[in-house]
Amino acid sequence: MTDNPSAGPPPAASPESTGSGRAAGAPYDAVVLAGGGARRLGGADKPGVQVGGRALLDRVLAACADASTTVVVADPRATARPVRWTREEPAGGGPVAALDAGLRLTTAEYAVVLSADLPFLGADTVHRLLAALRNSDAEGAMLTDDDGRDQPLVAAYRTASLRDALADLATEHGGLTGLPLRRLTGALRLTRLTDPLASFDCDTWEDIAHARARIREHGHVLNEWITAVKNELGIELDVDTRVLLDAARDVAHGVARPAAPLTTFLIGYAAAQGKGDAESVAEASAKVADLAIRWEAEHSEGGSAPDAG
Repeated sequence: MTDNPSAGPPPAASPESTGSGRAAGAPYDAVVLAGGGARRLGGADKPGVQVGGRALLDRVLAACADASTTVVVADPRATARPVRWTREEPAGGGPVAALDAGLRLTTAEYAVVLSADLPFLGADTVHRLLAALRNSDAEGAMLTDDDGRDQPLVAAYRTASLRDALADLATEHGGLTGLPLRRLTGALRLTRLTDPLASFDCDTWEDIAHARARIREHGHVLNEWITAVKNELGIELDVDTRVLLDAARDVAHGVARPAAPLTTFLIGYAAAQGKGDAESVAEASAKVADLAIRWEAEHSEGGSAPDAG
């Protein structure tokens, strides 16, 4: 194993992640396996393949953004948020060896283990896995796919249990290189959650095409686009988009359609001039919506005198 916390292409890759927040419950660490050969993609750089304008790896890293430490087992690359980097020895030794390498850099009681090709994984699923594990006597909680198959790389584990199982395997087989994950998970007490969408992984170009098409569906496209824009601009602000959309609608209806996008820009600018938080956006949006109502009312009244009451 090579612990390489500082290597990586500047400026986006950086030494390690301590996380900016915490999920409910005890802290956890995340280990993301991103060093596979992607043979079914013709050897393409799978973690870097983009779905919705974001690399698959970055989408997974967003789902575990509140981990105390995030370790990615792969050669360093630019990422949307800081992580630690390491590799199994020898490189390409398989998922069990890679998991062992990543786990060596963790300290939390719980470890979330993820592959780097999960386009629909969200923080809510990560937290569900952790809650299921904490509320049971199991040693791991993992997702199953739509066919009921275990997905050991979309799972949360008790770190001590995982380390013990890895040590036993290494002793039994004289090492971990080349061992399948079922050898590891077969030695653990597991609880399972079914989530076909979150467990969907991209092994083929057909899978990639399916993921790209799904995020453009009506129920997903707006959230996907806003998330991609915030990621591209380096914005972490969690804004209620409904408030902005309502303001834009009122302006388009009461003033003129081209005024809507310009007005939302001005709302953002005004919010940035203030505290720059979600409340500032909501306050500016409310003022604009009220102005649009007054503007439309003037048009409706024309030059007539207001009712005396």
